[in-house]
Amino acid sequence: MRSIYKYLIAFSTVILLGTGCKKFRDINTNPNNPDEVVIQLVLPSAQAAIAQAVGGKFQIIGGIWGQYWTQNPSAAQYRIFEQYQIDGSEVNRAWNAIYADALTDLDQIIKKSSGQKNYSAIAKILKAYAFHVMTDQFGDIPFSEALKAEEGINSPKYDTQEDVYKGIIALVKEGLDEMDEASPIPDSDDLIYHGDMGAWQRFANTLLLKVYMRLSERSPAFAQSGIEEITANGIGFLEAGETAQIVYSNEAGNYNPLYSEMNNSVIGGIQNLIASSTAIDSFVSNNDPRIEVFYTPGSGGFIGLPQGDYGSSVPGTTIAYPGAAVGGDAHDDASAVAPVIFISDYESLFLQAEAAARGWASGSAAELFTEAINANFAAYGLDATDYLASSPWAQYPVDAPLDAQLRHIITQKWFSMCGNQNLESWTEWRRTGYPNFFVYSPNSRIGKNFPVRMPYPDDEVTNNLNFPGQKQVTDKVWWDVD
Repeated sequence: MRSIYKYLIAFSTVILLGTGCKKFRDINTNPNNPDEVVIQLVLPSAQAAIAQAVGGKFQIIGGIWGQYWTQNPSAAQYRIFEQYQIDGSEVNRAWNAIYADALTDLDQIIKKSSGQKNYSAIAKILKAYAFHVMTDQFGDIPFSEALKAEEGINSPKYDTQEDVYKGIIALVKEGLDEMDEASPIPDSDDLIYHGDMGAWQRFANTLLLKVYMRLSERSPAFAQSGIEEITANGIGFLEAGETAQIVYSNEAGNYNPLYSEMNNSVIGGIQNLIASSTAIDSFVSNNDPRIEVFYTPGSGGFIGLPQGDYGSSVPGTTIAYPGAAVGGDAHDDASAVAPVIFISDYESLFLQAEAAARGWASGSAAELFTEAINANFAAYGLDATDYLASSPWAQYPVDAPLDAQLRHIITQKWFSMCGNQNLESWTEWRRTGYPNFFVYSPNSRIGKNFPVRMPYPDDEVTNNLNFPGQKQVTDKVWWDVD
C-alpha cells in the first residue's frame, strides 16, 4: 500500500483540497471545480480524514471517558475532560474533519463516479459510517440538508437522531445494491481493503449489525427485525483478519493521528495521558497478558492512577501509560505506525455473540464470544489459551440470565478495545451500562454523573443559522435509555 501521505500530496496538486481545520460553513461551499475531481485520489483522502477524527481527538476523549486513560498529574493538557466540562472548541477539528473533509469528498465521489459503481458503493457505505460516528457522539446532526451548497442550502437543518439512523441504514443498503462485478474496482487507492469488494460487503453488513444493535434498548423489535434480515442475506460479517483499518508509516505527515496529537501535547518531555487504575487494576486482577501490549509500564510497573485524580501527589512517571501498539506512547516511534481501526474483526464477533445471546441470530453466543477473544489476542501477536482457561471474564455464563451474558460480552469487548477502539467502547458503555465498575472523577464539575455525549462544536454555534442550541454532556442521545 502506498502511503497516505503520498496520496494526499498528489491529491492536493490535482484538486487543491487540503485537509485540516476548515470551518463548517465550507461544507456547503466547495472550492473545487467538480469537473476536476479524480475519484481515485478523493477516496484515500476521505478515508484518511475519517481516521483523523476517529483516531485523534475522539480517541482521546473515548480513552478518558471510557476509563482506559487519565490525565498525568504532572501535566494539564486533558484536565478539562476529567472535569466533564469540555466546550465546543475541543471538537471543532474532529467535526470538520468528518463534515468538511470526509463527507464532502465522499459526496463528490458519488456525484462524479461516472458509472464506476464500486467507487460510489464504497463512498455510500463510508458516508453511512461517518454519519454514524457523528450522530452517536452528538445526537441530532445535519444529515438530509448537509453538503447541499449547490442547491443554496448554506445552513443545513438538524435531523433527529432517529431519522439519521434511518438514513444511515438506507445508505448502507444502497451501497450494497450498487456493487457491480463488471464495474472498475479500486486498488491501492482504497487504503482499507485495496478493492476487495467481498470484504466491503461484509464491512457493510457488519456496520448494519452495529447500527441495529445500537438500538437494542430503544427499539428492540426494529433492531431484531433488521438483524434477522442481514443475517439471512448470505453476505456474512467481517471475519478473522478482516479488520477495517488504516495503517500508517513512520514518516512525517503519515503518523498515527493519536501519536501526532500526543507529540503536540508533550511539554518538557511529560506524557500527558497515563493509565487509569480502572483499567489497569482490572487487567492485573485477571492476569490478562494484554496489559503488556496496551500499556507501557512506568517506573512503578503496571499501576494506574485513580480516574481523574490529577491533583494527586503521585509522580506521573511511576504510572503506566498507553503503549506503542495503540499509538499512545509519545516517546516511542513505534506509536507512529499503530493503525486506526474503523471496525475490527473481534468487534464483529462480539456483535454476533450479542445477537445470538438475544435470540436475534443463529449460532452459539459462547463460541462467538471465544472467537472474539482469540481474534483480539491474535491481532496483537498473543496466544489466548491460558487466559481462556483461567480468567473469569473469559468464562461465558451459558446458563445465566441474558443480562449476565451481556455483561460478559460487553465487558470483554471493553478489555479488547483498550486503546484501539476507545470511542466505540465508551459508546457501548453508554448503551449497556457495562462495564459497571466505572468511578466518578474527583474533579467532576457535574457532580456524581458521567458525561454521555459531546457538546456541539463552536463552529456550528457561530456559522449555522439553523443551529438548535447547545447540549450539556449529561444530555443523553436518543438511543441511550439505560
